[in-house]
Amino acid sequence: MFTGIIEEIGKIERITPIAGGMTIRLHSDKIIEDVAVNDSVCIDGVCLTVTNKSKNTFLVDAVGATLEKTTFHNIKADAYVNLERSVRLNDRLGGHLVQGHVNGIGSISEIKKLGENYLVKIIVPEDLEKYLIKEGSIAINGISLTIADLNRNEISISVIPHTWQNTNLKDKEVNDKVNVEIDILAKYVEKLLTRNHNSSDQNITESWLKEIGY
Repeated sequence: MFTGIIEEIGKIERITPIAGGMTIRLHSDKIIEDVAVNDSVCIDGVCLTVTNKSKNTFLVDAVGATLEKTTFHNIKADAYVNLERSVRLNDRLGGHLVQGHVNGIGSISEIKKLGENYLVKIIVPEDLEKYLIKEGSIAINGISLTIADLNRNEISISVIPHTWQNTNLKDKEVNDKVNVEIDILAKYVEKLLTRNHNSSDQNITESWLKEIGY
């Protein structure tokens, strides 16, 4: 489990094909000091297990569904990625609960500088639209962010300078792909409601949630 507060921007040094996937070697200057083999690390929003470690690098394997459902199927050496170690139970929860289980791939539709902040618009997969609400939480490339505005399945996010400078958002351009993880609470609410209503297509909307007290 993670919080969506990025600790470091790491760099992919090498990608080595393996049966059914790839081994990724990443460079780290900060979190490497407290990372051990078998630890979980969130890499651009994807939870992966450390398989090996040296002074300033660690290895992870990405296979199967990870490659199919995330931007990792097109990842390349020298790319910069967001890194976060798994949260301790006594840590502050600075963002929101992030599993590192990517729900879909989004596409950046607009990047605009507004004063000191940045406005980023992202088109998320249509099947995730029902989980999106204004001022709700969402993880983009592992970053805990708040939906400032919503137009069907296009979300608008206001990014403060600190987040911009300390994540790989600053390297992104329009049409770039990003990993999207919706708030896990929305999926729990959907499960409870669809079970109670015996319907698999319950339409969860912002106005409907307000009506029932959320």
